[in-house]
Amino acid sequence: MRFVWAVVAFLIAAVLIGAGIAQRTVFEGPSNETQTIETDGETAFTLVDGAVLTRLPGAQTLTAEGDGTVFAAYGRTADLRAWLADSEFTQISVDGEGAIGNATSTPTPTPTPSPTATADEATGDTAETETTQTETETTQTVRNPAGSDLWLEEFQAEGSLTMPLQLPDTMSVLLASDGTAPAPSTITLSWPLEVSTPWAGPLIVGGSLVLLVGIILYFFAIRHSRRSRGPRRKGLPMPVTEPIDLAVEGADKGVVTAGGAPTRRAVSSRRRAFVVVPAIAASAMLFAGCSADAWPDLAVSPTPTPTETVIVPEGQQAPAVTENQAERIVARVAETVAAADAAGDADLAATRLGGAALAERQTNYTLRAAIPEHPALPAVPAAPIEIVLPQAFDSWPRSVLTVVEDSADTTVAPTIMLLTQEDPWSEYKATYVASLEASTELPEVAASYVGAYQVPPDSGFLALAPEDLAAAYADVINNGENSPYWAQFDTQGDLLLAGIQANKDQRSAELAETGTDTATIAFESVPGTHEPLALATQEGGAIVAVNVNDNDTVKPTNAEAVIKLTGDPGNPAVRALTGVDQSSTGFTTTYSDQLFFYVPPQGSSEQVRLLGYRSSILEAKVIP
Repeated sequence: MRFVWAVVAFLIAAVLIGAGIAQRTVFEGPSNETQTIETDGETAFTLVDGAVLTRLPGAQTLTAEGDGTVFAAYGRTADLRAWLADSEFTQISVDGEGAIGNATSTPTPTPTPSPTATADEATGDTAETETTQTETETTQTVRNPAGSDLWLEEFQAEGSLTMPLQLPDTMSVLLASDGTAPAPSTITLSWPLEVSTPWAGPLIVGGSLVLLVGIILYFFAIRHSRRSRGPRRKGLPMPVTEPIDLAVEGADKGVVTAGGAPTRRAVSSRRRAFVVVPAIAASAMLFAGCSADAWPDLAVSPTPTPTETVIVPEGQQAPAVTENQAERIVARVAETVAAADAAGDADLAATRLGGAALAERQTNYTLRAAIPEHPALPAVPAAPIEIVLPQAFDSWPRSVLTVVEDSADTTVAPTIMLLTQEDPWSEYKATYVASLEASTELPEVAASYVGAYQVPPDSGFLALAPEDLAAAYADVINNGENSPYWAQFDTQGDLLLAGIQANKDQRSAELAETGTDTATIAFESVPGTHEPLALATQEGGAIVAVNVNDNDTVKPTNAEAVIKLTGDPGNPAVRALTGVDQSSTGFTTTYSDQLFFYVPPQGSSEQVRLLGYRSSILEAKVIP
């Protein structure tokens, strides 16, 4: 009967272990779902909508196959659609029933002036401008998507490209080749499927335990069978035997009894043990191979711990860039400006600089070409970025404020920059670049993934409206404590104000030391020509970037006197910019100040603080 129970245990163990293994093999479902999409391959761009990517939960893997270069980028769906607004493209989307389909989308008839049209407009050739715009409405735009600042990330390969993604439904993927050749026509999407076999582990372990019970029963059955054998029938009388040599006999029969060597019975017992050990070992290996998804989840879900959250103001739009995107943009700006500085190429600098930042470098390149020893402007650092404050805005132009340290020289003050993107197809350009003042305490700003709204130029919610800030500070420079705005500015820590006043005193003293009354010098600060830009801070104030110009005018006092630029010390910079050595009417030299202020909210007891500045020569003219 013991043999019967052992056999039954073996059968049950085989069924249990087999069922457990089958759950992990033949009965296990597919680990992912894959869908292949074929397009007609006629358009240069394909947009894979975010709803397609998130049709199933979990990470997504996208594979695009085509002839030649395969380009892919992802970003916010609204940004991608804005970039494709003037182009024909294939759109892959999901219908109301969850089916994936594709259709061709035509360009939106809202052209933007081309560079040629802009140049013609500047020269007054309006007829040519209209022709260019009309052609834009009817001609397909050709544009290479590689390297655009709009993408959060981009990829490129030859023939086939596979991207592991995990995007929300607010983001989409753009596929292309080079903007001219057709986009990849074969697109494969796959999503992981949750494959859970919670009873595989218990079945295998349970079967192993039953197998062990069966082995034990089998062992006791054999033991009982041997002990229950009855007495043997008595045989014929045996002849008298003589002593034998046990060692020889044992050697003949293969049995050794001396020195504790194993007997034949011991060898037999080990063979049976050897049969049992592999079975248990195999069960143990099966047990060890069961992963967490092969067991029931009996754990109690932990109670979530409340964490501090950042509340986005209701109705606020998305930030213009992410932190990673800002790092890449700043690195590109730094690389381009460094190349332009090395070559003295103003056209190259214009691809990544604008406004006051570009104007000062154009002058610097002119002076360095004429005066080899003239110093270059400080380089734009690439990293590390300490602060990223993007404008929360879905349209254009959009801006981002950054504070960047110089990893190559930690003794240099951090650089504060304001970068602006004019439209979806333009690159970000640094329009204001300055160095932070020593011991500057920046106001608290929003997180980079929240962003800040742009304060209108005429806002009445600040202590000074952004459009009035440059004029107010210029008045403080001109009149000092007699200015009506003096009390509104924190002048104690203002190094620029002190430097400008020291320069005035030095220039006036140098003129007085000549001992003649043949010339006079006058100083005047005026608001610059570049528009101010302000981004809100957490406590209701704003960081405002403005431009102020400082004019130095030197005139002769009588008709017979002339102002000479040669001699010692002379003025080689003014001579290089004006192209003359002397003038009987005098000279006006303009210095451009790029300024970053913190302006507190209306009603605050705080003063307007200068955060950073950059001052450099802008132009020099002969007085007519």
